[in-house]
Amino acid sequence: MAADLAVRSRRVMTPEGEREAVLLVRQGRIEALLAREAVPAGVRLLDFGSFVVMPGLVDSHVHVNEPGRTEWEGFASATQAAAAGGITTLVDMPLNSTPVTTSFSALEVKRAAARGQCHVDVAFWAGVVPGNAPELAPMLESGVPGAKAFLIDSGIDDFPAATEADLRAALPILAAHGAVLLAHAELRGVEPPAASGSPASHATWLASRPRAWENEAIALLIRLSREYRCRVHVVHLSSSDAIEALATARADGVLISAETCPHYLVFDSESIPNGRTEWKCAPPIRERENRERLWRALQGGSLEMVVSDHSPCPPALKAGGDFMAAWGGVASVQLSLPAVWTQARERGVPLSRVLRWMGERPARLAGLAHRKGRLAPGYDADLVVFDPDAAFKVEPEHIRHRHPLTPYLGRTLVGSVRATFVRGRQVYAEGAFGPAQGELLEARRDGIH
Repeated sequence: MAADLAVRSRRVMTPEGEREAVLLVRQGRIEALLAREAVPAGVRLLDFGSFVVMPGLVDSHVHVNEPGRTEWEGFASATQAAAAGGITTLVDMPLNSTPVTTSFSALEVKRAAARGQCHVDVAFWAGVVPGNAPELAPMLESGVPGAKAFLIDSGIDDFPAATEADLRAALPILAAHGAVLLAHAELRGVEPPAASGSPASHATWLASRPRAWENEAIALLIRLSREYRCRVHVVHLSSSDAIEALATARADGVLISAETCPHYLVFDSESIPNGRTEWKCAPPIRERENRERLWRALQGGSLEMVVSDHSPCPPALKAGGDFMAAWGGVASVQLSLPAVWTQARERGVPLSRVLRWMGERPARLAGLAHRKGRLAPGYDADLVVFDPDAAFKVEPEHIRHRHPLTPYLGRTLVGSVRATFVRGRQVYAEGAFGPAQGELLEARRDGIH
């Protein structure tokens, strides 16, 4: 069969580097990359001139919250925001939906809620909570790439923290299925100083969640990963102190990896205004020197990926200016790419590296590396048309996730998504969306490594 679409640009981001090319698409997949002028006769051509055509990003850490807390977010709004931000695949976390995704029946409820609403492709993580080890195998066998545990209070009662004993019950099951344990890595070890500052100050919140909590949790995860030979992944790493331990463990053959998030790479605790709880998250945004160490770890390869940890809530849960009482989570899925790119280009980091951090490596984590994260024959034709030089100010009317509350409001970012294609279908262009035709994906766990 002939190709049904040709996409051309002077700047196509291929696995071998940026070059002039035309992408041929047939039945939603990339069939070939050809010289720029080699467009077959009769094939519909979209020519994007000097805009960058790059692979769609994969965000493996998104809290969609539907069903049960759809007033916080939802599949329709979250996937529209993803498409507008150049993300063509997202992986939904097992909380804060109701029910939480800690059983096969709850996973089926989640899939039913998502079906027909998604503007990008969506996969799902399972959850590890006390007593649910028997539920893990059915969820893994139905196509989830792994399961997430909290080592500290998650913030909602129906997703309690997993103890070391709970992890020991789950890890053999995950290892036997070639799956990955994701962990919110904070352990209440060393007691922080008694809160003495104003609850309106971010410094008070920061002091209450010391780096030592992350460091101790990561030390435990390294020991367990080594013992069970199970892949473990640290989500939203904030403490740069733990980077050396992670690098040493990997050098010793431990199957452990880590991600960080745009808000840890863009913001610093010293600059957060009093009462501005849209900056509250857990672990907290730390000091400027910590941010710079995270950047060095990314550039040096000690950190592998950047994902959003999009965790929105209704504005009322952020109201009052009290960092100790407000809901913890940053809403950012639409803005992750320009936020990271703005910082990366200032540091001389090429776009190709950002695409690895935000596309190729999250795809591998989620068992989707056989079809997502690269512009290569056989891969899904998930394409993003990107203007890397366009600056814009983040305004509420531009935000596509459900509530336009984010710490990026009013900030000028660089890098504008002009159009997004999922499996060869245009789902977003210049502020307008096509129909919701996203698929629900299953992982191929032999690709998780």
